[in-house]
Amino acid sequence: MLAARRLHPGDDLRATLGDGTGFVVAGIGSLRHAELRLAGAPGPTRIDGPLEILSLSGSFTPAGVHLHISVSDAAGRVMGGHVCAGCEVLTTAELLIAPLPPGSLTRAPDPATGYTELVVRHP
Repeated sequence: MLAARRLHPGDDLRATLGDGTGFVVAGIGSLRHAELRLAGAPGPTRIDGPLEILSLSGSFTPAGVHLHISVSDAAGRVMGGHVCAGCEVLTTAELLIAPLPPGSLTRAPDPATGYTELVVRHP
């Protein structure tokens, strides 16, 4: 069953998801600023706002969060990437979440990619 969650001004978009298990199916709202890891970059890039969240999706487990986002600035320029800690909600963020049973997903190092990747555990 899908669930909705509303985040409030000052909430960290990524940190609010670290306590459960599931997928973010969609997200909209606004950010004061974003910290995104752009494709191929070694670390985050700060993007000052205000920013509109155009799309947001990904997975979350107690072992880690993997979200991608696209945002637009006041001039309508669009940028996107991997959501890092420090994406601060400006007015609101509205998320549609597909929760999963605890323990059904985790994250573990993958030697093939060099990243901590999703592991799906089937009962």
